[in-house]
Amino acid sequence: MSWLKSWQGWRRYSRLGPEWKRIVFYSESGQDWHVFEPLISELLDRHGERITYISSDSGDPGLALQHTGYRAIYLPEGLFLIIHFQVLKARLLILTMMDLGNLQLKKSIHPVHYLYLFHSMGSTHMVDHANSYDAYDSLFCVGPHHVAELRRRETLADLPARHLFQYGHPRLEQLRREADNREDAPETGAPPVVLIAPTWGDHAILNACGTSLIETLLDAGMHVILRPHHHTARLTPSLIRDLHERFGGHPRFESVMQMGETDSLFRSDVVVCDWSAMAIEYFLGLGKPVLFIDLPRRIRNPDWKDWGLEPFESSIREHAGATLPPREMARVPECIRQLLFERKDLEEHAAEIRARAVFNFGHSVKAGADEIVRLAAELSGRENPGSAHD
Repeated sequence: MSWLKSWQGWRRYSRLGPEWKRIVFYSESGQDWHVFEPLISELLDRHGERITYISSDSGDPGLALQHTGYRAIYLPEGLFLIIHFQVLKARLLILTMMDLGNLQLKKSIHPVHYLYLFHSMGSTHMVDHANSYDAYDSLFCVGPHHVAELRRRETLADLPARHLFQYGHPRLEQLRREADNREDAPETGAPPVVLIAPTWGDHAILNACGTSLIETLLDAGMHVILRPHHHTARLTPSLIRDLHERFGGHPRFESVMQMGETDSLFRSDVVVCDWSAMAIEYFLGLGKPVLFIDLPRRIRNPDWKDWGLEPFESSIREHAGATLPPREMARVPECIRQLLFERKDLEEHAAEIRARAVFNFGHSVKAGADEIVRLAAELSGRENPGSAHD
């Protein structure tokens, strides 16, 4: 059945006319729909563009969108997706997928302009492979740190200069807008609400000390919201299952499995994090404190220090809250109470850093959609991307 659906998706795209291959999006997972949706809506409603959206996730919300200028295609992982990428005809392909060309999905034999959308504010040169972004022609950068890192990579690897557009981070703007419009007020005497939102991997909080952290917080009378990274749920489902079995019945424990969800961010008072870029969004978007558990850095580029650039997720720590080694887990409740006591000046400090660190704050979606339309028009002089008769 999966083979048949793959063939159907591949065939459906092949039969589209060239007007539907001018601007194409590809999504590995519905978890990234919150990255794509603002741009797609802007392109459809303000620019009147035709958009084709391909997803390998049957549960992707993008597959359910209905619009006369929109075509959604389900193309699962497998042989036909690999073939689709290799022979793709499109002018502009927009993705959030790192390591294009490094794994199974390669660049097309036809001229396609590949545009990368960052799904987080984290740096590119420590937690990602050195060559994770090399294959892209354009990259929509969140802030100056992305530009500096990508230009440094071009110098070190003797790459041609890519088109680095000063885009911004719509998710951060959404958080700020929602925060301004909400009137949440903590109940008098209510326990602090602690959000645990770590990265994934062997050195992440849930793998290294998740059970003891949750136990410590609950024993201290705090309310815990667990928000695991979707890769943790996908790669180590038994870990999440064990935590749910152990704590799921506790009245002050809950979990959230959807990455695009925001309610837990607003309801919580503080986030406990490791090297996840979620901490950056939480601090800069909401002006709330972060307690960092100082676990080993998540490193996939062993030569990251040679770049001479401190990762953004590292430099933000001194501004966003406090750092605690895992051996001092018993001090977590004490640190959280101290962070909440000192919070009153944090939001203003976050706004100051946000103004320096994020492009186009408040109008990134408009700027991004305008640039996509400009790029698509500029690329229109290239070879026709194909029709139903190709």
